[in-house]
Amino acid sequence: MELYTPVLALALLAALFAGGSVLMSAAVGPKRYNRAKLDSYECGIEPTPQPVGGGRFPVKYYITAMLFIVFDIEIIFLYPWAVFFDSLKLFGLVEMVLFIATVFVAYAYVWRRGGLEWD
Repeated sequence: MELYTPVLALALLAALFAGGSVLMSAAVGPKRYNRAKLDSYECGIEPTPQPVGGGRFPVKYYITAMLFIVFDIEIIFLYPWAVFFDSLKLFGLVEMVLFIATVFVAYAYVWRRGGLEWD
């Protein structure tokens, strides 16, 4: 347990600093609210009115988000494989080829559905 003591102390110190910063800014910070500060800001133009439920996002947004998640997961699995590549031998190579093939299927699906078009 004594090996983890410095890590736990640093985590506690970081949590105390974060919580203290939030509490101090709420206690000491100015509280002059007006309509302009509470209004949403859209790069200097007048904000467009939104429906009560928040509106609907296009499906292309979700397809693009899923594409980023697929490639993030691919990178997470590629790092350990690259580190232990010598010890995995042919089994590791075959497994990674199968994994890359499934990721390529997801990429081809998104490409076919138009998820890479930015119109």
